[in-house]
Amino acid sequence: MNYAPPIEETVFYIRTCTSALTPSGSVAGVDFPTVEAILSEAGAFARDVLLSLDRTLDRQGASFNRRGVVTAPGHRNAYSTFRDGGWLGLSAPEQFGGKALPQTITAACQEFWHAGSLAFAMGNLLTIGAIETLHQHASGAVAEAYLPRLISGDWSATMALTEPDAGSDLGAIRTRAEPADDGTFLLKGNKIFISYGDHDLTENIVHLVLARLPDAPPGSRGLSLFLVPKVLTALDGATTANDVRCTGIEEKLGQHGSPTCSMAFGEEAGARAWLIGQPNRGLHAMFTMMNSARLAVAMQGVGIAERATQSAEAFASERRQGVDPETGRQVAISQHPDVQRMLMTMRSTTTVARFLALSTADAIDRARHGASVEAREMARREADILTPIAKSYCTQTGIDVADAAIQIHGGMGYVEETGIAQLWRDVRVTSIYEGTNGIQATDLVARKLSGEGLNFLTALLEGYGRTADELALQPGACRTVCPILENSLRTLRECAIEVVQSFRKKPDEAFGVATPFLKLAALSIGASLLARAVVECDEPALRRRLEQRLQFFAVFVLPETIGLAQLIKNVCRPQRSFPETA
Repeated sequence: MNYAPPIEETVFYIRTCTSALTPSGSVAGVDFPTVEAILSEAGAFARDVLLSLDRTLDRQGASFNRRGVVTAPGHRNAYSTFRDGGWLGLSAPEQFGGKALPQTITAACQEFWHAGSLAFAMGNLLTIGAIETLHQHASGAVAEAYLPRLISGDWSATMALTEPDAGSDLGAIRTRAEPADDGTFLLKGNKIFISYGDHDLTENIVHLVLARLPDAPPGSRGLSLFLVPKVLTALDGATTANDVRCTGIEEKLGQHGSPTCSMAFGEEAGARAWLIGQPNRGLHAMFTMMNSARLAVAMQGVGIAERATQSAEAFASERRQGVDPETGRQVAISQHPDVQRMLMTMRSTTTVARFLALSTADAIDRARHGASVEAREMARREADILTPIAKSYCTQTGIDVADAAIQIHGGMGYVEETGIAQLWRDVRVTSIYEGTNGIQATDLVARKLSGEGLNFLTALLEGYGRTADELALQPGACRTVCPILENSLRTLRECAIEVVQSFRKKPDEAFGVATPFLKLAALSIGASLLARAVVECDEPALRRRLEQRLQFFAVFVLPETIGLAQLIKNVCRPQRSFPETA
């Protein structure tokens, strides 16, 4: 299976449709050619190193013995190359050894790495999220001790939330933390589904763990965040094992090379831990890591969708079935209209997902580095709305596109020989972890559109509407897309009002249509972002490709918004009661 990183398209979008580079062409002392070189190198690592490793990770996976987790052959060498490239520190603060580049650049690189091997890149996204969390919330001493080693890649990190009886309901967490005499804590409890909870890639593993203090209030309000290293390091460099142990790894549908661990903290005296942030404010700190992970998981969906699309396009151009009635010769299945429809659906939705995820990263960058307090606050609101939309839409796109790739490959897609089945197996979990897609939809309705959220969304949609106006002035057939795009935005605005009003009166009804509403938002906003790319593109060949995708998306995909809107209105404004089923 081959993979060509979509560097040209990604570089174009970052350059013209995001703020990652200032009008003068530089950010943080890095000019545009350098950024282009960074993306090219990230893509080369995915293509030349990860792609060949991916099959080994899937077939041999990680193993577990009494000494801990052993990664698959080649995994350690690939990680060493990744670490030595300084990739974990792209967006990390310079004072601890990072490069302080925009999050948009890291997100673009993550797409390539996930396409090369989702199982390999999974662990790295957690370390990147932990770096951001510690930078924002850890004390100076903890930051000084841990950030340089995480940024260098000598150490890695995990997110330890889930317990046997506490999955999405974090308020049910039972892990306890008792204060020690020296200002640290002794932590006891069990966690499950901890990605890269144990492995042989780094010298140390730093766990960020949610737990309860003795006087904590019940529910999620009583959670605190703790740093729990696998290995304790003294000031003189001496190391001792902490009371942290992996008790086993899961046998999973996919991502076999990513060890998903059950972890025991404090089976003996207690695992030594350091409080991160304020007591009982653990979720506030942990959401920094979770939101970082949600954007990274969105890039997982985009990466798998791109790789699956390329594989399907190559197979469809080579596989011959059926006869041309005029010539009597066999034709490639790419010539069949229904296969063309599937291929263009895959290509257009993958492009929309990419632009949606990169725009989310751009909003995060502007929220951190905007020119004014007002600009940063507006960008923060935009990021709040786009993050659940991107996480849900991009991961579902990855699943749907991988599924379509199996269909196009036919029987060869269903067997393991081609590797297409692996793509679906690997990406299927992305709609589940880091907050299920249903939770993303509920969060969008209940939190992101509450208060002034609806007014902000309306203002955001007005901006997208101006893109449709600009598109109407462009040469070419894309002008015919404008009425469809404008209608989808108008429909989204109307449905947002319906859902918010319904939530105020009957929250359960609003939650019942939260997922259709999120998809409606993703399709309408995503189409607008693709239209913006067409308007801004001045490279003829790329513009033609983007125009083709926009036209197809408007005709074949955007009509889904009509049905979604009708469903939402039927539930929020029921005209009749539905009979009970027998």
